[in-house]
Amino acid sequence: MTSKKATVLVAGSWGTALAAVLADNNYDVTLWTRNEQQANEINHEHRNSKFLTDAVLPDLIRATTDMAEAVTGAELVLFAAPSSAMRAVARQAAPYIDEATLCIHATKGFESESLKRMTTVLAEELACDPNRLVVLSGPSHAEEVVRRQPTTVVVASASQEAAERAQDAFITPHFRVYTNTDVVGVEVAGAIKNIIALGAGLSDGLGFGDNAKAALLTRGLAEISRLGMAMGANPLTFSGLAGVGDLVVTCTSRHSRNWRAGSMLAEGLALDVVLDRMGMVVEGVRTTKAAHALSAQFGVVMPITEQLYKVLFENQSPRTAVEDLMGRGRTHEMEELSEDWGLHH
Repeated sequence: MTSKKATVLVAGSWGTALAAVLADNNYDVTLWTRNEQQANEINHEHRNSKFLTDAVLPDLIRATTDMAEAVTGAELVLFAAPSSAMRAVARQAAPYIDEATLCIHATKGFESESLKRMTTVLAEELACDPNRLVVLSGPSHAEEVVRRQPTTVVVASASQEAAERAQDAFITPHFRVYTNTDVVGVEVAGAIKNIIALGAGLSDGLGFGDNAKAALLTRGLAEISRLGMAMGANPLTFSGLAGVGDLVVTCTSRHSRNWRAGSMLAEGLALDVVLDRMGMVVEGVRTTKAAHALSAQFGVVMPITEQLYKVLFENQSPRTAVEDLMGRGRTHEMEELSEDWGLHH
């Protein structure tokens, strides 16, 4: 039996899938959940049926509802809580985390009240150097990862040593991991692509076809890049796994919660009905509100985000939103691209 201990907070679909990757690398993995029934199912049936219906989990994964038991002695703690719960989960875990613990998060969103990135939230709650925190992101549906289908992601940290420790922990024959130093870019890309995926679901739900979706992805990448660079990101990040890679997979797959939510909105369902039917967190909804505020804060034009904000929070019809996007003023593509990528002189 290995002496390596890893902890995953919390036991949703993504946390569970990444726990399985760690178990494949011979970690004893403790999944923390608030739900006693879920913990018992994981421990006795090796399943997490609410989030990953058909998956059988490795024997090295066990679950607990006791935070002290989960975190104490772990050499690696992975935070996979929804963005809205990240601060509370980190605060609860903080007393049991020491300086040697490698802290990673795999959450794609902003804190909606403060507009802070998840590494900032963790640094505040764990009272640690933000340079030793790592973010894991990229094109990666939990349903495929847990079945060991080929997947490639990126781990980003200001500390190359921390990034390489995370890379070593997660890399397997089925799960390839690159390192990156652009934490801001990786976090912004992972968060904002969920907005574009909502838009892709809307577009598909309205029956607009592949031409419309190709335009949406292309201009969506421009919005992601524009905000990211205003916040200090490296533009190259948006051409990588966390950028265009994650954008493509989230906007084109029925595994995507955000795509499904957008498609349901296109059917005319109210937002609260959609969220209730989904039964899981749809990060793109909160992220739209945060990105709308960030675009104003940084003076960045984000027309797709603006239209989705109106659909989600101002009762604009999805069809009107698309018409407004198509009816924007004429522009020169090279001039706009030059501004998007910081090449304007």
